Parts: sequence; C-alpha cells; structure tokens
Amino acid sequence: MRLLIAEDDTSVCEMLDLFMRKEGYQVSFVHDGQAALDHWNNQDFDLIILDWMLPKMDGVRVCQIIRQSSDVPIILLTARTGESDQVLGLELGADDYVTKPFSPLALIARIKAILRRSQREQTSLTEHKLKSKYFLVNEEMREILYDGEVIEDLTPKEFELLKLFIQHPKRVFSREELLSRVWNYDFYGDERTVDAHIKRLRKKIIRDHHQWIQTVWGVGYKFVEDED
Repeated sequence: MRLLIAEDDTSVCEMLDLFMRKEGYQVSFVHDGQAALDHWNNQDFDLIILDWMLPKMDGVRVCQIIRQSSDVPIILLTARTGESDQVLGLELGADDYVTKPFSPLALIARIKAILRRSQREQTSLTEHKLKSKYFLVNEEMREILYDGEVIEDLTPKEFELLKLFIQHPKRVFSREELLSRVWNYDFYGDERTVDAHIKRLRKKIIRDHHQWIQTVWGVGYKFVEDED
C-alpha cells in the first residue's frame, strides 16, 4: 500500500516512518499543502494523511481539492478537539479524524479499517457494475448507460439481453441459447421471440448508425462495439 503523509512536524514524520515501514507501507512524506497536491497529481496513493495546519495550504483545503476528482481515503490529523471541527473535517470529505497527540498503533488501526472498508466498497462496485468501451451496466439501479447517458425504456428482458451481450463481446449466441439464458428455461415459445426483442432493443440503442447487435446468419447474434 502506498501512503502519502503531509505533516510539517519532522519528529512526527520520523516516528510515523518507523511504524509504517514495520507494517510494510510505502510512505511518501511532504511538509506543506502544496507539496501534498503536487505529489497527489504525479503519483497514485491508496490513502492520504493530512495535518490540518499545514503551511502554504491547510489540510482541509487540500482534502477539498482532492475530493473534487477522487474518492481516495483521507485521514485528517489535528490538535483541534472541538466537535464542530471534527464535523467540518468529515463534511469536507475526510474519512476519519485523529486528534493529536495520538498513538501510532491507533493510527495504523484506523488506516487498516479504512482500507478494508474501501476495498469492500470497490469489490461491491465491481460486482454491481459492468463497463465496456461505450456502455456501463448498473445492476443495482437496473440501468444501462451509453457514453454516460441512460438508455431509456429498457424492458426487463431487453436489459438482460443487452447485459449478456456486453458481458460477452463478439461471442455468437444462438437464439436457443439466448432463450435459455435470458428467459431462464421457463419460457415456452419459439425463437421468433428473440428476434422481436432484438429488433426493439436495436432501435433503443442505435447511436451514430452503428449496429451494436449484429446478425450472424444461420446462427444467431453477437455484440460488437468496434468494427472488425
């Protein structure tokens, strides 16, 4: 794990460096807010620790700027103990708030807890969202977006059909296979049902005259985002 720690007290940095290295973290230390932003813009970090009262730019402002473009976990360090200060820090985007003086072991415990939570959230996001070059499937919301715009009026079966195609680009599906996978073996009808659904789906997703769902004559259909 790569950490960025912005702290202007060198003695605190030296102490944290010893404990962080024992945990196997790769740590970059900076001593003012502008340097923190410069490091953030030039490198990838898994978690950021910001002292509230940094020179040049305070930690809260740094937190605000980073939050405009990233959900990276952020911990604020501060000597402020007032509840209003804690609330302000959290409302402005910090994930946690640690008051000075603090135990390095307690801080490391906070870091581990936040990283575990962040990893669970990312796993959940991956499980519920499927992304291709142009399409994004959000299963929780039962929506499919094209280039950031929701495709309107998809029926449940159209949603399942398009999701299946996006999951398997360029794979050819027979009509019988599409019936079994989308209708779950409980539909007693003929394969013309698939053709009818594909025809309606094509009209709803047509963009720039591209035929996303292509007919493979004598077999079935395949999903193609880029021309071969």
